[in-house]
Amino acid sequence: MKIARALGVRLGTFLDDQESSDPYIVRQAERASEFSVLGGKNKAEALNFYSLGKGKTDRHMEPFFVEILPESAKEKTLSSHEGEEFIAVLKGSIEVIYGNETHVLNTGDSVYYNSIVPHYVSCLGPEKAEIHAVIYIPE
Repeated sequence: MKIARALGVRLGTFLDDQESSDPYIVRQAERASEFSVLGGKNKAEALNFYSLGKGKTDRHMEPFFVEILPESAKEKTLSSHEGEEFIAVLKGSIEVIYGNETHVLNTGDSVYYNSIVPHYVSCLGPEKAEIHAVIYIPE
């Protein structure tokens, strides 16, 4: 996100293949993992992101299906960036650290926040959680 902001381009510039159609539909069976994060040397990935907007070149937000694995709760490093985020929990439980506050969200819950405030989202419990996340970064 920081690189996209510094270059003055939307985050999707690094994710899509410049297709464009309306309406843009992503079938679950065709969804492919775009990237995983928080893994490292001898460390399992903790978040798997699946872009739901890849290919829609004129978009202004980045929608994702995200698998949040239990490993995400091991190291909680808050981050911040311009914009807003919306998260809806599809399965499981997550912990959202937002500034000095900690919130637990369960299946069916959602949260919408200003992402300039330091935040971190992790799995709560031994089973992976699944969320829909939408990130908006102003131009």
